Amino acid sequence: MPDYELEIKQIVDYPRCRIYREFVQTLIADRSIRTNGCSCLFYYTVLCSYANFRTSYRRLDGITYTIGPGEWVCRPSEIAAWFRVSYPGKLLSILQKLQSQHLITFSQMGRGGLIKYHITGWHRHNTVLNYNCPCQKDTGFFFIPIAAASELIGSGKASEMDAILDLWFSAIYKDDRVLGSDIGPVIYLRNGTGNPLLSYTDLSRRWGISHSSVGRLLKKLSDKQYLTLMSFPGRTGSVIYLNNYLSTMFQISDVVVDKEEVAMSLNIRLCIPDEPVKAFKASPSAPEISVPKEPLCVPKQQAAIIVEKVAQILAVQGIACFKCPHVTYRLYPLSPDCGKADHQIDDPSPRIRLGLTVHCASDCPVYRMELTLTPLPQKSQEGVDQDGKED
Repeated sequence: MPDYELEIKQIVDYPRCRIYREFVQTLIADRSIRTNGCSCLFYYTVLCSYANFRTSYRRLDGITYTIGPGEWVCRPSEIAAWFRVSYPGKLLSILQKLQSQHLITFSQMGRGGLIKYHITGWHRHNTVLNYNCPCQKDTGFFFIPIAAASELIGSGKASEMDAILDLWFSAIYKDDRVLGSDIGPVIYLRNGTGNPLLSYTDLSRRWGISHSSVGRLLKKLSDKQYLTLMSFPGRTGSVIYLNNYLSTMFQISDVVVDKEEVAMSLNIRLCIPDEPVKAFKASPSAPEISVPKEPLCVPKQQAAIIVEKVAQILAVQGIACFKCPHVTYRLYPLSPDCGKADHQIDDPSPRIRLGLTVHCASDCPVYRMELTLTPLPQKSQEGVDQDGKED
């Protein structure tokens, strides 16, 4: 039997997002996440999770109702429990708003006020099965169009539940057009830049909440292990990775995301101490780092720090040798001819190319690698005016 290699991606251009019903049930059961908001993204997702894929029947109050694909019928108390609303007026206002946006249609039936709703456009985004059978409501998955999710998240103040789902809809995995997506499922707001760096101001405008509320919400979701938040110094911004995304969406093991690895993937500045000789002190169990005697463009103490950070990143990726204290790292300069195609002669910050070999027990290298460094110009305090702008 032939062997196959499977590659899994979550790409930017895909117009729909797959949502598993178990994930929706997890959100409904998590009472610590608030639902008070007016964007209604969470409410719409819950209604979609209960919609049928095929025709089925449900008997309520002695009457049997026929429920088609994309529909469901239930008591108002059931929907109120899903939405966490305590009075009928609030429930009807939510359904009326979704209906005014042409996302659902609903009607009340019988003396008990049973609610039957239909998801608009269900046939276009979900497979309809042409046979009658009961539909499971707590297993399987369904699709929600990204356009509908974007319309809802921008229609009003987002609740904490709305924000979680918005992040879930915005996750991208292994798309070459989005930096950092090869490391893990990264949040990308589809702004055409291919850069997942976000600011609290961006999320504040998107969710309709204050800047400080964004910070508190992300901190809360990070503490509850919904996401991994990585903030970088200055005005660089933050990167958000979703936890448990791969195991939920693709039934594969989740990955550990390392901040240094993300910084290198996004070409974010690698900070080196101002006094490397005093700041750098190898631990007794650290592997030996050998820097050549010939002069380098990078000070030797700083080069040793860079090699140590690279080793930490590769160890996180699962390469066992980089966790071993008996290996030896040897750093050497590469010929300038190797980098002629990467920068122009008049480039004020040409790239520096260094070779790195990893040795274990013998002189034969186990790994050979190439490091590329781009020096960044130092900003002097004299070149900054009172408004904080450069001259």
